[in-house]
Amino acid sequence: MSQSLEKKTETSSQTAGPYVHIGLAPGAAGFDIYAQELGHDIAGPNAKGPRIRVEGRVLDGAGDPVKDVLLECWQANADGHYAHPNGGGPVEDDFRGWGRVISDFDTGEWAFDTIKPGATPNRDGIMQAPHLNFWIVARGINIGLTTRMYFDDEDAMNRADPALNLIEEQARRATLIATRHSSENLQTYRFDIHLQGPKETVFFDV
Repeated sequence: MSQSLEKKTETSSQTAGPYVHIGLAPGAAGFDIYAQELGHDIAGPNAKGPRIRVEGRVLDGAGDPVKDVLLECWQANADGHYAHPNGGGPVEDDFRGWGRVISDFDTGEWAFDTIKPGATPNRDGIMQAPHLNFWIVARGINIGLTTRMYFDDEDAMNRADPALNLIEEQARRATLIATRHSSENLQTYRFDIHLQGPKETVFFDV
């Protein structure tokens, strides 16, 4: 017995909206569910390496801050090892190597404290400059965006980094370099992420 087949249409899509905070960072959305939200502690007090703060904003094509952004970050420890079984070597017990931050709903500023990572090998064994990996979601972004942040005081390693060298234009490489400044005796790096426009940050297709 044959059965007629209806023509199926594509399900409509929706960008990440305010519900992102309710599900992934309920404290920021006003829900007191957890004693400590998942992702706030990237590197515990016993993690090796210099303590740093990373701060910035996510900016739209007009240069205005996006104020409902969620950023996830993963990084290696000071020895260049990631916190998973194939991460290249052992890590400290309280080094999680992963974090989640929310932008301030009024200013769009985000920040987190961690340790500066060490250099890591890529899949071919070529050493990569110290960097942080970011995944970004917000209202208006259909698919989460992935990018990297390098350090401006690692110039020699940056110039040899295999990922940075895939970017032909020097100006485009500069969108991945954070600038260092002092803040209350803590090494602080500024990293603004531009979603569109002439300063658009390089995003990775992963």
